[in-house]
Amino acid sequence: MAIARSLVSFGPSLPRVGGLVAAGVALALLAACGKQGATLGDGSSEITGSAGPAGANKANRELMKCEAPVATLSLMENPNGYTISAPNGLPNSPLPLVRLLAQQSGCFRVVDRNSGLKATIREQELKDSGILRQQGSTVHKGKGYEAQYTLIPSLTFSEQDAGRQVGGILGMIPVLNKFVGAAEHIKLKEAQVALLLTDNETTEQVAAATGSVRVTDLGMGGLVLGKLGGAAGAGWANSNEGKVIAAAFLDAHNQLVVQARMLQAKELPDPVPMKKAGEPGKKVAAGA
Repeated sequence: MAIARSLVSFGPSLPRVGGLVAAGVALALLAACGKQGATLGDGSSEITGSAGPAGANKANRELMKCEAPVATLSLMENPNGYTISAPNGLPNSPLPLVRLLAQQSGCFRVVDRNSGLKATIREQELKDSGILRQQGSTVHKGKGYEAQYTLIPSLTFSEQDAGRQVGGILGMIPVLNKFVGAAEHIKLKEAQVALLLTDNETTEQVAAATGSVRVTDLGMGGLVLGKLGGAAGAGWANSNEGKVIAAAFLDAHNQLVVQARMLQAKELPDPVPMKKAGEPGKKVAAGA
């Protein structure tokens, strides 16, 4: 019903027409009641898809890539935390999104130093305690890959409500003063992030990149205009700051890829084994 109210407010000299439009929109909304559904993969985030043996699948078209990985990479939380002035609805860490970008780009082989590593250590402890079968192939000491590079994300997010300033300007223009109320809904959101890449062998910072995004939410019928620094446009629904930050990390990662392409590739471990086309999975005998 927010759309209907906007239409009426824009046409005070035509109350009858506005009422008819509002009634029509209301009927359309009522007709849609009871019809529920979900469309998989139809979200509006700038970071999408998957990464793995099949390569980058359904990744953002703006994502820059490398022809081959240059090193193994671990991601580390920013030791100073993340400075966010509008934390509502934001996840605790951007690391999962940055890890996905790093793997989708093909520039790095990502090794886990977070929850996945903790799970591996737990499995090793269970095996050492005799709970797990000793001949299993999952847990063996000395088989983990070292991280040749470390990537640290840094985030600063700011939000500015520009509605008052815009409303004041419109109020001084006779032709546009009727839109002062609508201007109160205008919100300007900005996000700026950084990615710092360190060589673990030498401790040298070999690359650094920043990314930024500015999005203007007009708040009228969901109309959103966006500008992503150095990349593509972006928007968010319901003032979702997380999507703005994701777009900024996409921009920063693209800037980092430009530098990563110039790095000499380090000696890499063997890639993850892949099954051949039509090859069935291995079966494990009961009690093995």
